[in-house]
Amino acid sequence: MPTLNWIGKEKVVTHHNDVPFRVLNRKYTFGDTPNSGNMIIHGDNLEALKALLPEYEGRIKCIYIDPPYNTGEEKWTYNDNVNDPSIRKWLGEVVGKETDDLTRHDKWLCMMYPRLVLLYKLLADDGAIFISLDDNEIANLRCICNEIFGISNFITDFIWHKKIRPSNKLVDKEGNASLGISANTEHIVCYAKKKEHLLFNIDSISEEYIKTTYRNPDKDPRGPWRTAPLWADSNTNKEKTLILDDGTELTKKWFVNQETLNLLYANDLIYKAKGSISKKIFLSDALGQAQMNFLDADRFGTSEEGTKEYKLIMDSANFTNPKSIRLLEHIVSIIHSSNDAIILDSFAGSGTTAHAVLNLNKRDGGRRRFILCELGDYADSITAERVRRVISGYGNGKSRIEGTGGSFDFYELGETIFDPVSGNLNDNADAEAIRRYVWFSETNSAYVAPSEDAHPFLLGSYQHNNYYFFYIKGEETCLDWDFLNTFTQKDKAEMYIIYADRCVLTEEEMIRLNIRFKKIPRDIKRL
Repeated sequence: MPTLNWIGKEKVVTHHNDVPFRVLNRKYTFGDTPNSGNMIIHGDNLEALKALLPEYEGRIKCIYIDPPYNTGEEKWTYNDNVNDPSIRKWLGEVVGKETDDLTRHDKWLCMMYPRLVLLYKLLADDGAIFISLDDNEIANLRCICNEIFGISNFITDFIWHKKIRPSNKLVDKEGNASLGISANTEHIVCYAKKKEHLLFNIDSISEEYIKTTYRNPDKDPRGPWRTAPLWADSNTNKEKTLILDDGTELTKKWFVNQETLNLLYANDLIYKAKGSISKKIFLSDALGQAQMNFLDADRFGTSEEGTKEYKLIMDSANFTNPKSIRLLEHIVSIIHSSNDAIILDSFAGSGTTAHAVLNLNKRDGGRRRFILCELGDYADSITAERVRRVISGYGNGKSRIEGTGGSFDFYELGETIFDPVSGNLNDNADAEAIRRYVWFSETNSAYVAPSEDAHPFLLGSYQHNNYYFFYIKGEETCLDWDFLNTFTQKDKAEMYIIYADRCVLTEEEMIRLNIRFKKIPRDIKRL
């Protein structure tokens, strides 16, 4: 498979391994349910994603990100800038002296690559990632996603019709006359973790949407008018009988391509009868339920609609180009069985993804959870504030929107697990966070706190092995017979992996007792 090279690539392809593991410090809970699973994290998303690994690796069903588009303009808003001071500082530390030679495309690729690697690790086997971009970096994105996710896991490039009217910008930033072409669409590139496990909903188009969006003023028995390109096929020219919901039979040369027919058959929406194709539900429903990779403005909103929605919620227009809620609702709900999924957005911006999740949960009673990561200083004043208003309700008078209800926890990135100078465990780090880290480094699975009556230093059991982390801040711990005498019958296992500062048991004793000693911090794996 062809690969893309750029200045600095060799420094960033494995950089995710060098990212320090930080503790997530909860600052407050909004709503009445602490630890609801809904999280807003303020901090560098690279470190935030690393901090999520112990609990969430392989568990995220849907990832949506809206990263910097890297248009080349210097009048950037919020985090849409590879020349942002924090990004430049990071590039200087990671890439080194070559940083001065980087083009804006090199910088963008260096910034995106390790973040996509961590997103890949967090994605579930039956999950998918959706990435919004315009034409500036789309080719480069496809290349690095092919490398990270695998070219066989590419699903499609959804095209979002974000603007109805042409742009008035007929002069580029250098003052040169443009070609007079208005970019009215954006890309939303979709990759699966494992394509063979991914299923998309074909019923994510609601009846309410069909009734309100496509009308039938002339009472045409074939139902509301539909555009034809998805299912038009000049090679499919046989007459087909269509049975409407009222029993009316229509025979006409309906042009339906084989791919769409297979989809409708598979989902029991149509059936064959005497050489014809008969319909079990509304024609407009059946054809509409096939997922299309063109996301039209009427159905999925526009960037202008996203701005109006934001202004209504926040009483301000201080955020540029937020995505429309309808667009994010579709993306969140498109994956099969996603009504109890975890949805992650690591370039959270104004918080539209959380808004979409809360709307959907209110609408269908789902238990979806959101995790948002935002670097900008506005993470609380804009991102979290929007979510607070969505939960509580917003607007006035006839424009008042009822709150969705719900809760979330707001976090800041805290201490590193390891002291950057000594390499020892950082005594300032939260002890429970250290336990989660050690558990994940050993088992690569999510940490679940043991029961209250369990051994005080037990991390958990995994594949018939018990893991113990004998760690006390400011004290030296020792694996000896006094420690072993604290075990009870409940601690029985095939193997005992025990972390401590030192061990006085002999090699023969440990073999006889099926004990494996690991020294703190030397034997703790660095993620």
